Amino acid sequence: MATPHVRYQLHLYRHQVAALLLALGLLAGHAAEAQSPTRARRGRNGNVKTLFVNNLPGYDDKWFHGGFQLNVSATRFRVEHSPRYTQSREVSANAIMSPSFGVNFVGDARLADFFTLRFTPGVEFSNRRIEYKPLSYSPADSIKTQEVGGTVLEFPLLLKFHSERRRNSRMYLIAGAKASVSVTNRRQDPETSVLRTAGTDYSLEYGVGMDLFYPFFKFAPELRFSHGLPNVLQNNSDVYSRNLQRLRTNAVTLYLNFE
Repeated sequence: MATPHVRYQLHLYRHQVAALLLALGLLAGHAAEAQSPTRARRGRNGNVKTLFVNNLPGYDDKWFHGGFQLNVSATRFRVEHSPRYTQSREVSANAIMSPSFGVNFVGDARLADFFTLRFTPGVEFSNRRIEYKPLSYSPADSIKTQEVGGTVLEFPLLLKFHSERRRNSRMYLIAGAKASVSVTNRRQDPETSVLRTAGTDYSLEYGVGMDLFYPFFKFAPELRFSHGLPNVLQNNSDVYSRNLQRLRTNAVTLYLNFE
C-alpha cells in the first residue's frame, strides 16, 4: 500500500494543526505576559490604552518579610450575669462598644506557595466599658459606668493563606491565636475603676484582607475578629462584680499593614 505524503496528511488535518498552533501561541503569549514586569493593552489602531506594571515581581521568592501594623479596634466585653442577679435584681450590666488603637511589628515567614506564618507582637491601648443601671439598689446615684483600660502587650501567631496574585493585588484569609498581657491600668477615677479584670487573656482570631503591591512596599488592609477564651473577671464583693459570672473579651479590628 502506498504511504501518503506528509504534505497530504497535514492537509487532511490542517484544521486540527491550526488549532493546536493557535493554542500553543496563546499559552506562550500568556506565559510571557505573566513573567514580564510590564504589560500593555492596545486599542484597535495599535495605540497603547493601558500600561500595567507588576510591582515587586520577586516579592514571594523571599522566605521572610518584615513590616509594621497600625490598627483601630471596636472592643467590648461579653457579659454573663450571675445567679445573684436573678435573685437580688440590684443592677443590670450591659457592655458598651469602645475604641482602641495600637501598633504592631510584622514578621512573615514563607511556609509554602500559598501559606505564610505571621507573628505580629505589639502594643495596644485598650478601653472597655460596662454600663450599670440600678434596679433596686439604693442610692441610685452611686452606680456608675465602669471602665477597664490600659496598655496591653499582644503576641498574635497567625497562619495566612493567600490566593494567586492578579497583577498587583490578591486576597487572603488569616486565622490563629493571640496572647495578651496587661502591663499598666488606667485608673483615673476611683469610682469608675472598681471593676477588676485579669492581667492575661487568650483569644482566637480570624479575618480577611487584601495585598496591594506598590513599587517600593506592600500595603494590606485587613479586617479581623477576636474572641477571648478565658473568664477575665476577678470576683470581688462590690456591687459591680457580684452580679457578674463571666467576662470575655471581644473585638473587631481594622489593620493597616505596611511591608
